[in-house]
Amino acid sequence: MYDRLKGFRDFYPDEMTARREVIDTVEAAAARYGFREIGTPTLEATELYTDKSGDEIVDQLYNFTDKGGRDVTLTPELTPTVARMVVAKQQALSKPIKWYSTRSFWRYEQVQQGRFREFYQTNVDIFGSSEPTADAEVLAFAADALTDLGLTGDDFEFRVSHRDLLGGLLAAFDADVDTEAAIRAVDKSEKIDDEEYYGLLQDAGLRYEQAETFDELLSTDDLADLVDFAGTDRVADAVANLEAVLAAAEELGVREYCDVSLETARGLDYYTGVVFECFDSTGEVSRSVFGGGRYDDLIESFGGQPTPAVGVAPGHATLQLLCERAGVWPEEAPATDYYVLSVGDTQAVAADVARQLRDRGHVVETDIADRSFGAQMNYADSINAETVVIVGERDLENGDVTVKDMATGDQTTAPVDDFPGDLKRPTYEDWA
Repeated sequence: MYDRLKGFRDFYPDEMTARREVIDTVEAAAARYGFREIGTPTLEATELYTDKSGDEIVDQLYNFTDKGGRDVTLTPELTPTVARMVVAKQQALSKPIKWYSTRSFWRYEQVQQGRFREFYQTNVDIFGSSEPTADAEVLAFAADALTDLGLTGDDFEFRVSHRDLLGGLLAAFDADVDTEAAIRAVDKSEKIDDEEYYGLLQDAGLRYEQAETFDELLSTDDLADLVDFAGTDRVADAVANLEAVLAAAEELGVREYCDVSLETARGLDYYTGVVFECFDSTGEVSRSVFGGGRYDDLIESFGGQPTPAVGVAPGHATLQLLCERAGVWPEEAPATDYYVLSVGDTQAVAADVARQLRDRGHVVETDIADRSFGAQMNYADSINAETVVIVGERDLENGDVTVKDMATGDQTTAPVDDFPGDLKRPTYEDWA
């Protein structure tokens, strides 16, 4: 007997029924905004990641040398891949470029709640627009996807900030600050105590009293306080951009889900502007459900023309935790519209009935194991068949089939020549 690898998961049909419903719902929300589906490779050259993040990232990758001697990696995220794709056909692609994709990724990291070594995300990105409406549209898609799943504003919140607010405030201190290290400290601030947090800020170059002042600034309810403290165009422009994104979110009807949270930093270094993270409003799911933001410099860093970009990537494992907490995770059970049960020498008629129902787009199963009447009924119940059509020798002698509603147990007969006839979705009620 073989064991499953740590950090990898099996999904049986019942689980996949719920997962498929969620994926379809999220993708349908993206499609309504005009995002177009793309397909991307499982393997990329390892240098796609090491050139931007350094060789130390290799410890987090599933990388190996293939039979052609190439150093390759199972893709740990999608953004570098889509950046490569944009650069490859940048002149030919109509702007803005709006893409989405749902697929699996791989990272060799510590397994914990909501985090696996193979994980699944729906990535949604816009390339070619620096307008605040593009950021707001990404927020609107994410909000629509969540509400389409049955979640409400009482279940989730978007914590929104701007990377230049943090960088601009840090630059305003009389200190030699490692900005990226300080931002990473902010990104961890809710997961560690104040002493450790201030220690990380000091390691990044702030004195203790400066770390305290910085922390107080991030807690302000008035963004004008940040402009007054820094006194720079960089911070003033960041505040103006953040306010413009929130105003656009208001126009799109999703401002109610957005809270300004200056501690929201996003750990990835390529973010350049507005960033946000989705959290469970109740706090029961303690970690970020997913996040996104603007990364205007990435395409140029991959050799392309300067191209603004913004995106979001709902992760399905943490999204499931949120939906389960809120009681809206879909039922984990297969759905079957009809089971056509054959008794005696009636297979030809049963097959014709099943074919006509399938032609109408229904999910239809029939007996393929030569089972008894009782065994077929038990199987129909196990697959949650809504209606069972019994094609029996005695009924056929009278020109009928039996139509059984599995929820109520009620049944009646219908003329075989008229079933399903012109009905799109014939049920017991049509013949009772």
